[in-house]
Amino acid sequence: MTDRNNTPDARRVALVTGGASGIGLACARALADAGHGVAIVDVDAARGAEQAAALGAAFVQADLTSREGCRHAVESTVAELGALDILVCNAGFQHLDPIPDFPEDTWDTMMALMLTSPFLLTRYAWDHLKRTGHGRIIHMGSAHSLTASPFKVGYVTAKHGLLGLTRVTALEGGDVGITCNTVCPAYVRTPLVEKQIADQARTRGIAPAEVEQKVFLENVAVKRLLEPEDVAAYVAFLASEAAWGITGGVQTIDLGWTAR
Repeated sequence: MTDRNNTPDARRVALVTGGASGIGLACARALADAGHGVAIVDVDAARGAEQAAALGAAFVQADLTSREGCRHAVESTVAELGALDILVCNAGFQHLDPIPDFPEDTWDTMMALMLTSPFLLTRYAWDHLKRTGHGRIIHMGSAHSLTASPFKVGYVTAKHGLLGLTRVTALEGGDVGITCNTVCPAYVRTPLVEKQIADQARTRGIAPAEVEQKVFLENVAVKRLLEPEDVAAYVAFLASEAAWGITGGVQTIDLGWTAR
C-alpha cells in the first residue's frame, strides 16, 4: 500500500474558509479541479451546503470568530475527509469607519475573524499538516497588507498582522515541511466589491464603470479589476508541490499598486 504522507502528488485535502462565495469559492473550485478533496467552511449554511454539493466537496458550518468554531472546522474536515494537507484562510469582511467612530464590537469581530482565526486554525491544523510532510498554509491578505487607506482601520490592521503570522509560521514550519504564504491582491470583483461600487455610484452620482476607474483602480498600474479566479489560480499553485520552496512570502497580485 502506498503511504500518502510520502507521495506529494497524491490527492490532498484542503480546508477553505469563507468558501461559500467570492474568492473562497473560486479557491475551492481551483483546488477541486486540481484533484484535491475540499472542505468548504462558512457560516452561511444554506449557500455553503449548496456550493459544496455542486463541487462534490464537504461542507462545515462554523463561526470562526470563536475558538470553538475554529477547532470544529479543522476537526470536522479531518473526520470527514481523513486528513488535512492544505489550509486556506480566506474568511473576512470589510467595514468602513473613521477611527473615532469605529464601533468597538465591530473591531472585536474583525480581529477575531481576520487575524485570530488564522492563528487558531494554524494551531489546530498543525499536527495534521506536519504529518503530511508537505503541508501548505495560505492566508488571504490584500494590497492593504502592505499599504493603508483612510477609514479602513480594522481591515488594514488585520491584513498587516497576517504578515507577521505568516513569517513566524514559515520559520517554525520549515523543518517539518510546512510552508506558509500570504496572497495580497488588489481589488477583486467579488459580490462585496460589486456592492461597494454600486453604493459609491449612487452616492457620487456617476456610472459604476467610472467608480471602478476613478476610485477602485486609481492607485494601480493595470486598470482592471481582478477576478476571483485570478487569485484562486495563484492559491492553487502555492498549494502544489511545485511551490515547495516558497514560504514566508508576500505574494502580490496587486496590479502594481505597491510599486509606487
